[in-house]
Amino acid sequence: MKILSFSRCPKVTPDAPNFAKQKLHKLGPISVAEKITLAVFAMLLLMWAGVPALIFGSAFTINPTAAAFIGLSVLLCTGVLAWDDILKTKGAWDTITWFAALVMMASFLSKLGLTNWFSQTVGNAIDHLGIGWIGGMLLLVLIYVYSHYFFASTTAHIMAMFAAFFTAGLALGAPPILLGLILAFSSSLMMSLTHYATGTAPIIFGSGYTTLAEWWKVGFILSVVNLLIWLVIGGLWWKLLGYW
Repeated sequence: MKILSFSRCPKVTPDAPNFAKQKLHKLGPISVAEKITLAVFAMLLLMWAGVPALIFGSAFTINPTAAAFIGLSVLLCTGVLAWDDILKTKGAWDTITWFAALVMMASFLSKLGLTNWFSQTVGNAIDHLGIGWIGGMLLLVLIYVYSHYFFASTTAHIMAMFAAFFTAGLALGAPPILLGLILAFSSSLMMSLTHYATGTAPIIFGSGYTTLAEWWKVGFILSVVNLLIWLVIGGLWWKLLGYW
């Protein structure tokens, strides 16, 4: 995949190891501010994982957004960050603004029943085609993967469509284990389709390493290659294991 990505979107970083070593040497030993940042990061991980609620009970459940603001407040109060530092990160504000809107749109599409309606409609349409469970399952997988262009959250996509597409595939006669495996790995492969496909994508895209057109082009090509590998080679392997 790396070779394919580089062939479609060549990026050269000459002497990267030495460059990194020079920068690390220039930074010097870890500072007090960096130690505080590490401690805050560990604290946030514990809060996001729900550890306080597990230890002290449900009364100590902390909302993920509230946890983020707690971490930010600690960094501001300890002087690790200044308010001007936050205002200068225009890329982060851009990301949180439009990504939040996309996530909310995806969530409300699910709440309003559009995704469930879409899933059921697709399943019924494929069933009426009469192409057998193999063809029907492949068509379901393609629709499942490439409908991710309309989602800004992998979790929202999976929660909205996985169960419906799994049920539709079973109705077509697809083996449960095979269908579950294919939909499961497809849920990961679709994460690279767009610059908003998953939570980390906007952050990576915001680094400016690649353009929007390059991301979408390479993301689509990689999705096709990955699907071919998993469906063809993976399908043969699962056949050998007796999953279908």
